[in-house]
Amino acid sequence: MAASNKRSLTIARHRTSVSLEDEFWTALAGLAAASGKSVAALVAEIDKKRSETRGRQTSLSSAIRLYVLEQMKTRV
Repeated sequence: MAASNKRSLTIARHRTSVSLEDEFWTALAGLAAASGKSVAALVAEIDKKRSETRGRQTSLSSAIRLYVLEQMKTRV
């Protein structure tokens, strides 16, 4: 099992910590770079979408993992 790595980000002017496996951090950084955004900006978008569609029932870490998985599936 891969170990989680916790990082702090500022999203909508609030500091938050997110735990993801290194592979997800790497993929997220690549997706952010490909779209010309910072990781924090991309996570803010994911968080906003999560709030709008799932009413925050999904944790931010899970929402990020689902986003990365969805993006990787569309690139195959």
